[in-house]
Amino acid sequence: MRLVASTPRKNAARVAALVASAAMVVVGIQSGTASAQPDLSRERGATAVLFTPAERVAAIQSAEADTAGEAASLGLGAQEKLVVRDVIEDADGTVHTRYERTYAGLPVLGGDLVVHRAPAGGRSVTKATSARITVASTDARVASATAKSSALKAASAEKTAKPAAESAPRKVIWAATGTPVLAWETVVKGLQPDGTPSELHVVADAATGKELFRDEAVQTGTGTGAYSGSVTLGTTKSGTTYNLTDGTRGSHKTYDLNQGTSGTGTLFTDADDIWGGGRQSAAVDVHYGAATTWDFYKNVLGRNGIKNNGVGSYSRAHYGNNYVNAFWQDSCFCMTYGDGSGNTHPLTSLDVAAHEMSHGVTAATAKLVYSGESGGLNEATSDIFATAVEFYAANPNDPGDYFIGEEININGNGTPLRYQDKPSKDGASKDYWSSTLGNLDVHYSSGPANHFYYLLSEGSGAKTVNGVSYNSPTSDGSTVTGIGRDKATKIWYKALTTYMTSSTNYAKARTATLSAAGALYGTTSPEYKAVGAAWTAINVK
Repeated sequence: MRLVASTPRKNAARVAALVASAAMVVVGIQSGTASAQPDLSRERGATAVLFTPAERVAAIQSAEADTAGEAASLGLGAQEKLVVRDVIEDADGTVHTRYERTYAGLPVLGGDLVVHRAPAGGRSVTKATSARITVASTDARVASATAKSSALKAASAEKTAKPAAESAPRKVIWAATGTPVLAWETVVKGLQPDGTPSELHVVADAATGKELFRDEAVQTGTGTGAYSGSVTLGTTKSGTTYNLTDGTRGSHKTYDLNQGTSGTGTLFTDADDIWGGGRQSAAVDVHYGAATTWDFYKNVLGRNGIKNNGVGSYSRAHYGNNYVNAFWQDSCFCMTYGDGSGNTHPLTSLDVAAHEMSHGVTAATAKLVYSGESGGLNEATSDIFATAVEFYAANPNDPGDYFIGEEININGNGTPLRYQDKPSKDGASKDYWSSTLGNLDVHYSSGPANHFYYLLSEGSGAKTVNGVSYNSPTSDGSTVTGIGRDKATKIWYKALTTYMTSSTNYAKARTATLSAAGALYGTTSPEYKAVGAAWTAINVK
């Protein structure tokens, strides 16, 4: 996902609408009484346990050993199987297991689900779709070569430069919208019009050849840095030189692409371990941003790295020439940063780094499809955690605020890229939900979710936070009282990691965050009521 929308990809309106309306169904009853625990005790109990890599592997292996039994208990068909993707355990013993599905050995796109098991035995299930997964035949009428040709034409329509199919199309079951059908999924690689790499996924009906969906998978979002100032860096000494390898944070590495657009680049090195100046300034910001984001997720939310497995990603600075963007690429598990206009304004501020790294967290958890309303929620998630990281860092060179990209001056006039208190101030984002929201570029349909987060954190109306003045409106003129940024952040994180699925839309995000607030604070709590009020204030009811 890119940080900005430079040349929006236009999905067909019908596709966006279909994805936006995909159901998230919650089945079962949560065990326990809403007011049984004091507020702080409940919050601690519903907070995720920090797994070591070995503990996470053991939890996944345990879940994998019982996938057949779980599939039977869920009433899945004989040809359906569950594949464990993630396991999260809360401090009170509740376990949330995220599954993908297969049908007759084929991946089911949009068939993901999460099983929530309470220690006392209560169980509930969150599904991306309530549709029964079945097709008449797994024999395709449309040839693989035809599907590939159509996908290449779709990429050309998106103005993808140098389009080429990554591999032969794979046969899948498309279940994200309506009745499940046999389909071909083709991944076309190339370059987007602004120079961002492209990994366009095109799904076509295997019986008719009709395109069902298309989705862009590349998601755009001691040393002295250009923005961070003097900071401490995690480095490693090799022989007589030091390099930007952070051994305490999953061995995250930072590379210099030297204006290239492919490959890993060259690992940044230094003779005396005092970094900064010239090309190193951007590297300092990038390395510091990755470290700070890692620490935030670990210390505040109990997450051990992007995939919660203790393994670091890597960063690439100095991408391309005059490249005014930054992006997360799940296929390389890496973040990449351009140097901006004239190669003089690197897009390497702390909130940009946290935004891109958080795309990786979304890819490892709910996997929100980057299109329609779910795509807007994907982008908003990265903005939300970027803001939380910036406040967490408490860096005097870049104080916490509810703006995105205020340091990088991407507009050339000193204004932020996005505003969370009133998203429409950027001239394109929406403040409130409407039925046409899913037709917008995801960077603009993220507006209402960003607005929700601000209202839940700080409340409506005029106020000053951390020295910055805000004035946040509501769609119905209501007054919203905030619960504080820390609680709002924890609610969104729990909703993302345990209750959202790949096709969650705004209405289902409301359900997910209410479930999260109920688990953390109780369904009669002020926090739970504030979540409902904040959604109503942006016209999600």
